[in-house]
Amino acid sequence: MKVLLYTEGEKMFSKSGLGKAIKHQMRALDYEGVEYTTNLKDDYDIVHINFYGPKSYFLAKKARKKGKKVVYHAHSTEEDFRNGFIFSKQIAPLFKKWLIKCYSLGDVIITPTPYSKRLLEGYGITKKIYAISNGIELDKFKTDKELGKEFRKKYNYSDDDKVIIGIGLYIDRKGIVDFVELAKRLPDYKFIWFGYSPLSAASKAVRKAVNTKLDNLVFAGYVEQKEIINAMNGCDLYLFPTLEETEGIPILEACACKTKALIRDIPIFEEWLEDGVNTYKAKDLDEFESKIVKIVNNELPSLVEEGYKVAEQRDIKKVGAQLKEAYEFVLKEM
Repeated sequence: MKVLLYTEGEKMFSKSGLGKAIKHQMRALDYEGVEYTTNLKDDYDIVHINFYGPKSYFLAKKARKKGKKVVYHAHSTEEDFRNGFIFSKQIAPLFKKWLIKCYSLGDVIITPTPYSKRLLEGYGITKKIYAISNGIELDKFKTDKELGKEFRKKYNYSDDDKVIIGIGLYIDRKGIVDFVELAKRLPDYKFIWFGYSPLSAASKAVRKAVNTKLDNLVFAGYVEQKEIINAMNGCDLYLFPTLEETEGIPILEACACKTKALIRDIPIFEEWLEDGVNTYKAKDLDEFESKIVKIVNNELPSLVEEGYKVAEQRDIKKVGAQLKEAYEFVLKEM
């Protein structure tokens, strides 16, 4: 069994959650000893497609004509596209139709969570759909207070500063507007956002948020994985005010580093992250503000040990076994 891992425009997405997911796939398959290639000229038995662009669509059609098996990875849905870049809400219905056309070329479909699986089934897609996490590299994301000290030193935070981090592109969906509003409401706390995308493609609200000047707010831009690990170890709270996800890799990273976390109470997290059990959740700005203060000041119990169990369940070593199972099914049964 040999798998062609294909991601159209891979360089463009290398700094996004999709880019992380692709790297995780490779590591996961390495653990399982599954042979794979990224070279379109190589021979293969299965093509595993990670994007919905026209090159991906035609590759899937070509592979099917050659009798190759197609695994389509549904990283995106209409729901997480709708509140992305400028004009995304207006073209979302057309985007959904295109997704259905692409994903339907798969002999099977893989998507990160049961929630995104239900969304796809709601589109009328009848192919077999596997819910397989994008995974977390537990051997990299670990608790290390020395790394936390590096983070605080680099960004000139004192030991006494209460530091709250956010991660994501400059898009509405990631909750960046609320992140900035919370920084305004809590001037005694330090807020820092990691991640970047062109503001020319962002909404007016996001552009205004990113251009906000506050003494306690920093936009650090895109940083390498090591710096995210440092930040997870050095912050007092990871804040994830996202409005929609198909999974949300950063919350897994926070769980793996045993970082205190506060996330938005939305459907994607219902089945695997429970408020007051393995993380904390908030529904609106007032609840975010209240819980931030309580978590940072240790007025709520720490849930990091239970959160770590969530990350353990999604270790990429386990993800590799699940991917292999999907590949074996498509070769034997389809």
